[in-house]
Amino acid sequence: MNRLISAHMTRLRRDKVFWLCLVTILVYAIAYMLNGCRQAAVLSEFSYTLDKYYFHFALTAGGFMAVFAGMFLGTEYSDRVIRNKVIAGHTRTAIYLSNFIVTFIASLAMLFTWIIGAMVGIPYLGPWEMDAGQLMVYLLVAVLFIAALSSIFTLVGSLSSNKAVTVIVTIILYLVMLLFSSMIYSSLMEPEMLNNLVFTGEGFEVDGQIPNPNYVSGAKRMVYEFINDFLPTSQGAQMAFVEIADPVRMMLSSVFITVSVTLCGLFFFHRKDIK
Repeated sequence: MNRLISAHMTRLRRDKVFWLCLVTILVYAIAYMLNGCRQAAVLSEFSYTLDKYYFHFALTAGGFMAVFAGMFLGTEYSDRVIRNKVIAGHTRTAIYLSNFIVTFIASLAMLFTWIIGAMVGIPYLGPWEMDAGQLMVYLLVAVLFIAALSSIFTLVGSLSSNKAVTVIVTIILYLVMLLFSSMIYSSLMEPEMLNNLVFTGEGFEVDGQIPNPNYVSGAKRMVYEFINDFLPTSQGAQMAFVEIADPVRMMLSSVFITVSVTLCGLFFFHRKDIK
């Protein structure tokens, strides 16, 4: 498998989509952080810190990963690379795992590009408010949910024989997960009580509070909270808003997704007819 990974890395260094993603992320990180600095200066009455902006990449990471994985892995079939690997005697397990590893490495490169680029905000906003231990926990959560997304995109890219279909499916899959995560997050953010507004001669006034019919409670809330910690896109949202409450459950969920999806992908890849 070392030879396969080495070949992938050589190809990765020459891949235009990969470098385009890195450049875009770097420019985006710098622009986003500088805009954050400007916002902090204009709204000086609010205490804006580096943490508020620094982890924003977690929301968009999957989009860049989906585009890269779809293009990079889709080429394996369009250029008959996978077929040649099988003919050369490489096992399907080695081929699949090498696909996952290179996708994960490329995704980590995107993450670290953001980490470096976003440091442009430190001179104005100062360093992170969280301590070093908490910062490391956030970064570990990011690395693990990126691994989970990499396993999902690898499954699609290794089983789809059409490059265009691979790109479309990876992007749509990410957007669907992101939309579902947004719905879960919005439901959990509903307050338990609402202000009861009544109209008087002097306009609307608050007359106590009433129960919010959209508030999620009981067992349903527990399920929603589990999903919110389980899905990689939901983890990214929590990280972006600096709201991680249960990092252990999030990390265990990412490990579970990575292992289970990889095993599932290996199972179907071994049974795929590679032409």
